[in-house]
Amino acid sequence: MRSVPPEAERLLESEPLMAHLATSVDDRPHVAPVWYRYDDGVVEVATTGRKLENVRANPRVALSVQKDEGGDARWTVTLLGSAAIVEDEDESRRAIRRLNAKYDASEDAYEGNTLVRIHVGSTTYRTYDEA
Repeated sequence: MRSVPPEAERLLESEPLMAHLATSVDDRPHVAPVWYRYDDGVVEVATTGRKLENVRANPRVALSVQKDEGGDARWTVTLLGSAAIVEDEDESRRAIRRLNAKYDASEDAYEGNTLVRIHVGSTTYRTYDEA
């Protein structure tokens, strides 16, 4: 069974939206906005600081992405998974360029960040009908 249903994949790949990455250390949650890129059950994010420290201490993470229109939710996808830090600088640089391209940023934006790959274990998603 696929951990990310095809409809949820289409939503995740649809447009450059902000995601919220939840990490945890010492049983305390930390949630922060991130850019993301989804491809075949794996999410790539590039980050530094507290998020990166938390992933090093505890690789269990959650990622939430939501599409809104005028304050009304159109859809939401939540992914639970295990994060792995990619230490290879060339691989990180290529992935960060893919993220920057998705969000129409300059090719070298966020170049100092570290690549984190999240291998998705489970997915929940919901679409909302227009009222």
